[in-house]
Amino acid sequence: MTSIAKPPVRHPSSRVNGLGLSIRDYEGAMSTLCAGCGHDSVTAALVQAAWELELEPHRVGKMSGIGCSSKTTAYFMKQSHGFNSVHGRMPSVTSGANAANRSLTYIGISGDGDSLSIGFGQLSHAIRRNVNMLYVIENNGVYGLTKGQFSASADIGSTSKKGEANEQAPIDPVLVALTLGCTFVARSFSGDKKQLVPILKAGIAHKGLALIDVISPCVSFNDHEGSTKSYSYTREHEVEAVQTDFVPLKREITVPETGEAVQVVEMHDGSRVRLRSTSADYDPTDRDSAYAHVRACQARHEIATGLLFVDETGKDMHDHLRTVPTPLIDLPYEALCPGKGALDKLMERYR
Repeated sequence: MTSIAKPPVRHPSSRVNGLGLSIRDYEGAMSTLCAGCGHDSVTAALVQAAWELELEPHRVGKMSGIGCSSKTTAYFMKQSHGFNSVHGRMPSVTSGANAANRSLTYIGISGDGDSLSIGFGQLSHAIRRNVNMLYVIENNGVYGLTKGQFSASADIGSTSKKGEANEQAPIDPVLVALTLGCTFVARSFSGDKKQLVPILKAGIAHKGLALIDVISPCVSFNDHEGSTKSYSYTREHEVEAVQTDFVPLKREITVPETGEAVQVVEMHDGSRVRLRSTSADYDPTDRDSAYAHVRACQARHEIATGLLFVDETGKDMHDHLRTVPTPLIDLPYEALCPGKGALDKLMERYR
C-alpha cells in the first residue's frame, strides 16, 4: 500500500515558528498504519518537536530500515532528505551519510526487530562510534509486518496472538545502550506526548548518538487466547469462502494525568503496563545509577521512562576521526584527491 499525500491546506490563523512554518509544514504523507497504532503517536511527537526546534526540513536526513516503524519517515517532514535502507542497516547507512555531510540533522527511525535482531551489530557499532544522530526505536515486541511473531524485546511470559508464551529473555535496548557507553539514553511511551516531545527535542540537540526507546503498542496483535474476536478463535469457527484478513479499529492508548509516580496503562487485550518516571532527585549523569534504576524497575515489573542518562562531554564520530569541519560533500575535488605525491607521503607513515 502506497502513502497518500495530504491536501496542502493551512488555516490562515495557524501559528508559525521562527522560520514562518506552521506545524502542517512538518507533516508528511497520510499514514497507512493500523488505526490507533502507537507509531503514529510517535510521528505526531516528532512533528511537534521539529516544529518547536525550528528545524529547516531541507537540512534534515530521515533514515530507516525495514518494518512498520520504518514507514514513519514518510509521515513527517516531507521536504527532508530520506533513505529507506535494507533490514537492520539503517545505522551504517546513517554513519556513511553523516561522514559525508555532517551539516545535516539525522533522525533514524527503527523498530525492535530492525535494531535488536538483524541490526543488533549495526546498533552496537553506531553507539560505539557515537554517530551524531537521533536514534528512535519504536518498540512493540512483535513483528507486525509478518503477523505478530515475538521480537527480541518480548518479555518472558508475554503471549502471542495464538496464546503461546514467550520463554526467551528479552534484549533491553536501554540496558544495552548504557553498557556500550551511549551518551544519551531515554525511554518513553508513545501515548505520553507530554514526556516524549521534550525528550525528542533533547535527543536532536544532543551531540552524539541519542537513543530513545519508545514503547509503542501494536493494536493488531495484542489479542489473547479466550477472546471470541481473536484471530485463533475466528479461524477455528469460521467457514472461509475466500482468504481474507481484517484489522479492527482500536482506540489510541494514552497516559492519564494522575500525578502519581507509577502510572498503570491498560492495553487493548486487557493487560496492564506500569510506567515509572524518574524522580526529581534522579541524576541522569551517573551511568551506573541509571543502569541500577532500570534493573530495579524491571524487578518490580515496571518500565523506566524519562531521560535516563546523558553525557554532554562525549566525543562524536567526527571528533574521534579528526575530520575537517567542512562537510566532505562541500570540499573541492583537489582537497579530496590531493594527488599521488600526497598519497605516497601518507603511505610512508605505515612502512
